[in-house]
Parts: sequence; structure tokens; C-alpha cells
Amino acid sequence: MQKTQLFKKQDMKRKSLNVKKTIHKEILSYLSDEKINKIYKIFKENIKDIKKNNYYSAAISGGPDSLALAFLLKCYNLETSQKVRYIHVDHGIKANSALEAKKTEHLLKKIDIKIKVLKWKGIKPSSNIQSIARKNRYQIIFNYIKKKNINTLFLGHNLDDLIENFFIRLTRGSGLDGFVSFNTKILENFDNKILIRPLINVDKSELLYLTKKIFKSYVNDSSNKNPKFKRVRIRNIMQQFKDEGLDYQKLKKTIFNLSDSNSSIKFYVNRNIDCNVTFLTKNKVLLSKFFFEQPSEIVFRSIKEIIMKVSKNYYPPRGKKVINLIEYLKSNNFKKSTLAGCIIEKFNDSVVIFRGKR
Repeated sequence: MQKTQLFKKQDMKRKSLNVKKTIHKEILSYLSDEKINKIYKIFKENIKDIKKNNYYSAAISGGPDSLALAFLLKCYNLETSQKVRYIHVDHGIKANSALEAKKTEHLLKKIDIKIKVLKWKGIKPSSNIQSIARKNRYQIIFNYIKKKNINTLFLGHNLDDLIENFFIRLTRGSGLDGFVSFNTKILENFDNKILIRPLINVDKSELLYLTKKIFKSYVNDSSNKNPKFKRVRIRNIMQQFKDEGLDYQKLKKTIFNLSDSNSSIKFYVNRNIDCNVTFLTKNKVLLSKFFFEQPSEIVFRSIKEIIMKVSKNYYPPRGKKVINLIEYLKSNNFKKSTLAGCIIEKFNDSVVIFRGKR
């Protein structure tokens, strides 16, 4: 009787493995499509320099961009045996967010992917919803992958997101650093994590083609069409420009050229931090008087960099707030200030910045 049950289990296991092999063969067969294969080659080219780890992680929303990312990572997994944890955050802001999470799970099962759904608990915002939701989504994912000892996170940002972010920064009066901040395939050492944007130079329409071809469907976020959100209004303006002949590839080249100039400035920012900043602890730094004797742009960026490192925030503080802080520091009546969860104090000619209690 026991032998019979053992044979049955072994037979079921063999059948399960055969089913998996069939699914995996079908997944890889999509790469014979010329358009999909082209995207996959770009994807692999953009991640060739990252270190191999026990696990990668990927943020998956259920939209066409992130589903395309999930497929490409699955192909990469089948080719290299590199393991990936796929993560979806159910923010609970919309009434149908739980249904969207279920649909995302269902779609990914088609390509043999299991996804971890994390829920955002607590009070939901009534204003500045998208910005707060985005920050909380990242924080929830970061907390999860930290527990799993994963330091690499893949994101589905694409060329359209890059252009969109450029226009948003334009409306805010951002400087050069702000314009090109999104133009980074690999962002290393962010709170001891590596953020990867392997699709940043791929057009959204190409990812939509891939997703429709493979998944036949995707989660359609209704908020992406709501004009009360600034990002949506910018997106609509972008479409108008595109209809008038705006070439995204040419604009991409402009952003890449700006990135080269930005790299030169970064060199001097890093030198200022290396020479004039002392890390007393991980969350506490001392800025010497020479820190503030650099050109204004170098001081401005150096402060932003320090605030990000000390606060462990994904997003840098707003430029206007940093400028106000620098002007206040230069004044004779400066005593104490706070910015992005950090406390700033002045001692003689030096400044101490440390993270406040959370």
C-alpha cells in the first residue's frame, strides 16, 4: 500500500515537471517574435553589468510595463537560473485594489510566476495621493526585501516615463540634476540596495505589444486617466506634442547629452563630500566650513546627497526647500532646522546633520 502511494506521488511529480517544461518551452518560444526578441536583447544589454545574487526582486503593478518586465525576467531566469521574487503592493486606496492584485496574480500564473502581495495598512491619504502612495509602495517593498536579504530591485520604468518625468521636472523649475535624475539604468548604493531600470530606453508602445501578445490582458489603472493628477495632465500634454511631431528618440538624446554634463558636476559633488564631510555614524554627519565654500550648485547638490543618505529616503528633498535651508544656514540667526526627517544644527563654522526619531 505504501509503495503504491509512493509510486503515485512520483508519477504526479513527473507529470508536474513535464507540465512546467512545456510551459517554460512556450514562454521562451515568444522570443522568436522579432519585436519581443529585440526588447529582450535591450533588456539583457542593460543588466549585463549587475552582480549576480542569490535573489533579485521585481516590483510588479499589473500594468503592461511591469508585466513585460516580469516576462523578460522569467526568460532570463530560464536561461541563467537566476531567482527572482516578484512583489505587488495592494495599496487599498481604490475600492478595486484587491481585485487588481488578484488579476495580477492570475496573469503571472500563465508564465509560471508566483507573486507576493503586500498590503499597505494604515490611514490612506486624502490629498497628494499619488506621491504619498508611491513613497509608501517603495518603503513597503524595501522593508520586505530587506527581511529576505535581497538588495536588487527591478523596476518597469520605460522611455515614456523618462520623458514624462522630464516634463514634470520642467514645470517645477528643476535644475540639470533634476532633469536627468530619472535617466539611470542602474542606481547603486541606495540604502544598500541596487535599483534597476532595464527598460528605461524602451518605448511604452513596444512593451504594450509584448504584454498583449503574451498575457492578452493587463490591469488598467483608472487613475491613469484622471486629470486631477498632475502626472496625467502632463501625459495628456505629451500626447499632444507627440501628435504635433515630437520625436521621443531625439528628446531622449537630449536628455542623455544633459546626463553627460551632469556627470561632470557630480564629480565635484563627490569630491566635496569626500573632502569636507565626516560620517560620525551611519545617520550622523559633520560638514566642515569648506563644504560651503564651493560653487553654489556644488553645495546645493552636496546637501541633497547628504540628506538622502542620512534620511534613507528614496526621493531627494525638494530643491526649493534645500535652497531655503542653505540661505538660512548662511544667515547669522540660524539655530536649528529640519528637512526630510533630518535635524540640522550649526556648531561654530561646522554643521551637523542627523536623522530624527521615527
